[in-house]
Amino acid sequence: MINQTLSLPDAPESINARAMLGLMLIAAVIVFADLLVGTRSIDIGSDTYVYAGLFHAMGHQGLVVSRFEPVFYYLTALIAWLGVSLTAYQSTLFLVMMGTVVVATRRYYAYLDSEGRYMTFLVASLLFLFISPVMANATINVVRQGLASLLVFTALLCFQQRQWRAYFLWGLLATGFHYSSVLYLLCAPALLFKPRLLRAVGILAFLAYCSGLTMLLIRALVPAAYTLVMKYDGSATYHTGVRLDFAVFSLFWYLLPYGVAWLVREPVREQIKRTTAVYLVLMLPFFAVGWGSFSNRYLLPAWLSVSLILAAICCNNRLSPLRNPILLRMGLVAACGAFYFYVSHGFVI
Repeated sequence: MINQTLSLPDAPESINARAMLGLMLIAAVIVFADLLVGTRSIDIGSDTYVYAGLFHAMGHQGLVVSRFEPVFYYLTALIAWLGVSLTAYQSTLFLVMMGTVVVATRRYYAYLDSEGRYMTFLVASLLFLFISPVMANATINVVRQGLASLLVFTALLCFQQRQWRAYFLWGLLATGFHYSSVLYLLCAPALLFKPRLLRAVGILAFLAYCSGLTMLLIRALVPAAYTLVMKYDGSATYHTGVRLDFAVFSLFWYLLPYGVAWLVREPVREQIKRTTAVYLVLMLPFFAVGWGSFSNRYLLPAWLSVSLILAAICCNNRLSPLRNPILLRMGLVAACGAFYFYVSHGFVI
């Protein structure tokens, strides 16, 4: 009896110790990434100098005229009012981004109804986020939309579960960071369609985009919208027109959960398949206007959500090594190297 008691692998003390070690690792990784992003030069990230200019202007003049969204604007004003440095400002924005990761992962973890631990799922999500250049782009370049993206994903998850109040709350906050969030929120009613109908809509939208039909229709029927999308930033040069590479790349991540479904344990398998509907809705704005300037930005919420879907597949896999907490933590540490490379080299997409 004594030997059996001493050999219990899941004693409360052991569980608490593992949880504490997991928290310490996550905190260390976030501090590392925060310092990396916060101390970057204004030359890293094509939009960094714009945010730095607004911050410095508010630090010297108080509230200034700006086109930026209210939540981002007043958050910047508050940080500037505190009299801190630009490094502190950039670091704070990254911490807010990490806050949106926690919000999205907590909501998605509850949505999956997984038997695994949330801490393991958070570690896996951060691992896939940090090895993705999309995450680096969201933190050093398209910061406002980066702050909004995972909140949009969260809002759509709430819509799919008919949690209307949470949908409006997270959708409103996302819009306060970036107005483009409205495009995705307006597409949310598509989640009320039956899965087959939604897939049919997605396939038609994909084909219409790839053939150039959506561009032709909007140019003919709504010329003002066409001009607005094409001249999103007239001072910049960007490859406009149909981006087959973006479309096919995005479609791959939609199909992947179905291709590896047999590796995922029930009932999470079906929940991950349901998530593909949310991902598909996140792609609809791109299929509609993704032929204009900076079309990759319309895919930012979808591409960021891929990391969470991959984490769900990994943490609920039938192959035990893929969901091993120790291996995932080692992977997260290694992912810091990839994130360092992206940020230090100013890698944007």
